[in-house]
Amino acid sequence: MARVLIIDDEEKLRGLLARIISLEGYEVEEAGTAKAALKKVEQTEFDAIICDVRLPDESGITLTAKIKALSPVTEIIMLTAYGTIEDGVQAIKQGAFDYITKGDDNEKIIPLLNRAVDKAKLRRRIDHLEKKVGDRYSFENIIGTSGHIQEAITLAKKVAATDATVLLTGETGTGKEVFAQAIHYGGARRNRNFVAVNCAAISREILESELFGHKAGAFTGAVKDTQGLFDEANEGTIFLDEISEMNIELQAKLLRVLETKEFNKVGESKPTKVNVRVIAATNRDLQKEIESGNFRSDLYYRLAVFQIHLPALRERVADIEPLADFFIQLFASKVNRPAPKMSSEFLAKLKSYAWKGNIRELKNVMERAVILCDNQILNEQDLPFEIQSHIQHSTQSSPYDLSLVEKQHIHKVLLYTKGNKAEAARLMNIGLTTLYRKIEEYKL
Repeated sequence: MARVLIIDDEEKLRGLLARIISLEGYEVEEAGTAKAALKKVEQTEFDAIICDVRLPDESGITLTAKIKALSPVTEIIMLTAYGTIEDGVQAIKQGAFDYITKGDDNEKIIPLLNRAVDKAKLRRRIDHLEKKVGDRYSFENIIGTSGHIQEAITLAKKVAATDATVLLTGETGTGKEVFAQAIHYGGARRNRNFVAVNCAAISREILESELFGHKAGAFTGAVKDTQGLFDEANEGTIFLDEISEMNIELQAKLLRVLETKEFNKVGESKPTKVNVRVIAATNRDLQKEIESGNFRSDLYYRLAVFQIHLPALRERVADIEPLADFFIQLFASKVNRPAPKMSSEFLAKLKSYAWKGNIRELKNVMERAVILCDNQILNEQDLPFEIQSHIQHSTQSSPYDLSLVEKQHIHKVLLYTKGNKAEAARLMNIGLTTLYRKIEEYKL
């Protein structure tokens, strides 16, 4: 039930308004002075307040500013006497929702109150969602206690409070986008857009248009003016993943944005101003790319104002167990089943594996393991055959054993997918043609 506070020193009018409003289903409280009203606002969260401009101990206009400072979401409707409309206008400048004339506009007060309450509820929902998003991408949700990852988190927390450009380095799958999001939501731009761009996933021919937008007629198919991702990220953050894949000509245009905070849309001569924080990431050695002539040194120094290296999973073995457990909880909830436990053999194989795909590969492995688990214990048979065979190589098992492991694994996945080969190939992270070849080879 929405809460409404009425502030007026005229007891009869206050009581009348309270009865009218309560009949509309609102929970109503009253105050006769600014002091009493402020005390109530400190103790209770109101959706809307109806306040007289003239109060015995303070102007309703100055009171509006104080209430907004205590409760920014609460909407305030001012009650003005005839001939004091300018007071209502002044109150709006202080943050009031609207004003209404005493006595003359009684039929308007309920519709106006409904709109004010709706706006307050919407603002609260938005604030709640923003908080959930911020919590989801906070540094506290980055899993890992090993020295390498904690060092990276410490550096990221420090740079998040600034507006500096950041370069994240590390192998594929080490969590660079997770860090970029945490830096964004840990900084002053948290309530603005975070726009992620994978430079390797967009063809070089259209990447410039995607980033900066284009004018109608700039090229074949450009039928209307289009904003780019830098426009979308204005006042927020743009994350340029796989920055090393950007062609050398486009690198020069990105450098201009970093230096002048402006760019030209494709086909337009007039520059567009933009205020964007840039976070870039790469899994390559940019110094070697510079030596090869594939990357501009001046752009590198602009991007690497603050550089953070993210360690490979094999360099933080102590974090494998908590990461695996997190993914177990995640995927068990998705398939609506209790989260299974890891056997000691299962965990030992996870810790001894090389994890060339890092956390991303571990996530995929845990998804398959949870799906294929027949009971509440994850055993080594629930792991992909490549992880099982990796361990068996170290114990000098025969090729026959490796083939048997692979055959059993494929059979188990096909049973789970009820013969859906495309889904089975996805779960095993292999091509569909490879799966058909294996099925024929093992006569499955």
